[in-house]
Amino acid sequence: MKGQVAVVTGGNQGLGLALVRGLCHAFGDQGVVYLAARNRERGEAARQLLLAEGLSPQLALLDVGHSGSVEELATTLHHEHGGVDVVISNAAARISPDLPASAQVADFIDTNNHGTCRMIEAFGPLLNDDARFVVVASEFGSLRHLPERLHKRFDVSRLGLQDVEDLMDDYVSLVEDHRAAEQGWPEWINIPSKVAQVASMKVMARLMQADATRRGILINAACPGLIDTPASQPWFTNMSGAQSPDEAGSDVVWLATLPDGRREPYGELVQHRRILPFDV
Repeated sequence: MKGQVAVVTGGNQGLGLALVRGLCHAFGDQGVVYLAARNRERGEAARQLLLAEGLSPQLALLDVGHSGSVEELATTLHHEHGGVDVVISNAAARISPDLPASAQVADFIDTNNHGTCRMIEAFGPLLNDDARFVVVASEFGSLRHLPERLHKRFDVSRLGLQDVEDLMDDYVSLVEDHRAAEQGWPEWINIPSKVAQVASMKVMARLMQADATRRGILINAACPGLIDTPASQPWFTNMSGAQSPDEAGSDVVWLATLPDGRREPYGELVQHRRILPFDV
């Protein structure tokens, strides 16, 4: 990992912090890992925690909810390093079962979905040869969690990134108008969001495939599994089988640091080092 550059969004807590930790261990003293956080104080506190463990991440301020913030960091890293070797798009907004979906869906989709697309658009062009781009998603990112009549809307063989974004904007409007259920969308807004995240990754992989194959770049989504964090706890009554963030992070770090020369997995949703089908 000598001289490599990595960026982890949402890196100040939970899985993101575990991913920064794991990459710091993988890179050692010869690489640089950017702990990207929206809030300087929380990001610095997380960095200090890792410094106390003998690790040396760098803090980067980043709000994936704003294109300007994403573009600014991409420009900075381009000037500082010329490119990036590992990008883990992990930042995610929380939702609560105590609030109606209509009151949460806009911010949720903007962070989780439009934020993913902002990272793809800004950092895709910065990927070095043999780079790895990983979108942290979920097992819920498979089409089998949506009614069959919605599957054609996620035809990743023909969609562009803007098409996925437009689809999710339409979905937000349906949820806010309380009309999503009549079109077959599930009640839990996390499911359409995760499907769209995986779809965006697959569109990126398709559009970059010729160049990625030539240059050894791998693009995938990761399903880390159930993690015992404050974001997950309100949604699951039984957390006995949940992993710690560090346990869950190990497989994501593995995917993000696959050795040079690997040609697969590519454009896949990967859980515990195994491919999950996107299509039913």
